[in-house]
Amino acid sequence: MTPFQLMGGAGVVRWLTDRFYDIMDSDPAVKELRDMHPADLTESRDKLYMFLSGWLGGPSLYIEKYGHPRLRARHMPFPVDSTARDQWMSCMSRAVSELMVEESLKEKLLEAFFNTADFMRNQQE
Repeated sequence: MTPFQLMGGAGVVRWLTDRFYDIMDSDPAVKELRDMHPADLTESRDKLYMFLSGWLGGPSLYIEKYGHPRLRARHMPFPVDSTARDQWMSCMSRAVSELMVEESLKEKLLEAFFNTADFMRNQQE
């Protein structure tokens, strides 16, 4: 079974995505991260949901609509340093902690999210 299936499918992945952005949009501790995003988060929410769907082993919605994610290239216009990575992880960790799934799956998700977020860094401290 894929993480997508173990989590509960599309509805849960959408919930995780929305929860992530709700946290990012409301927590002043991640203001720098929030400021990298447009005022209207609708498109950001949709793109992350589509990406996560395929990344977690579900339908490849992002690839079908936009092609290969090219994550590093798409993030190059933004100054992604350890602070941005850590703020992103803070939001995602909080969202993942609220999932109603096995703790072992949460741990695997957080490890994979951290590895990907760390790979996005394009700025030295």
